[in-house]
Amino acid sequence: MNTKDLSSLTADPIQVLGMSFYFDPLTKEKGREHGINVVEFYGLGRAGVLGDVDTRVVEEAFTFFDSSSIDYFWTSAKEKADPVVVAAAHLDAAYAFADRTFGAIDTAVLANFAVAARKAAEAEPRGVCPLVDGYLQFPAPSDPVHAAYLGTILLRELRGGVHIHAVSEAGLDPVEACYLQDPMVFTLHGYKEDATPEVTKDLEAKKRRAEELTGEAVASCFDVLSDEEREALALGTTLMFDALQNPVPVAR
Repeated sequence: MNTKDLSSLTADPIQVLGMSFYFDPLTKEKGREHGINVVEFYGLGRAGVLGDVDTRVVEEAFTFFDSSSIDYFWTSAKEKADPVVVAAAHLDAAYAFADRTFGAIDTAVLANFAVAARKAAEAEPRGVCPLVDGYLQFPAPSDPVHAAYLGTILLRELRGGVHIHAVSEAGLDPVEACYLQDPMVFTLHGYKEDATPEVTKDLEAKKRRAEELTGEAVASCFDVLSDEEREALALGTTLMFDALQNPVPVAR
């Protein structure tokens, strides 16, 4: 499989896989253990891989969010819990979700996927995708189920990170890009109706260009993979995505 096809094949499934644990009921319970709600757990957990950083750093990493949302789930939430501690707990919640979901997949498939995913993520120079850099600070789990699910998170952050640069290169404003991606997501990210952009053919063309650049950037990260590793990434993505519809707990 060539890298362009692999980038296209993994795009939507990895997006869904990497975020599937965010608002899971048991993830919500994990957040309560730290005295925060599930949205605050998401914000402190995901951005906490950057460390206890200034709000400005989070705003850059979460480019497509309105500042009001970041103030809520980061700036204010930091007064309730340590983001570094929460980041580790959030990843534990991800692993628990994986344990509840991917039990029917051959662990060899998951292990091979994990190796390929981490190799691709590590191919991106440091500083380009800060959230990828943050997650790479966590050691690769020895458990193949956990390692594979961390791989989906890394690949999701990789695509999201290069997309920020692609949007800028295409001459598209982040607010416009968010709305064109999905008006519902636009609202969930904290934008109000008065921020809604006027959708023009020019904007739509810029959005298409941003998506093309994003796909190309991800494909370039896959250049480091062997043919076998690309196939492992494709197979693991497909099987894990299918497992979301028919989850099987891991037998421990």
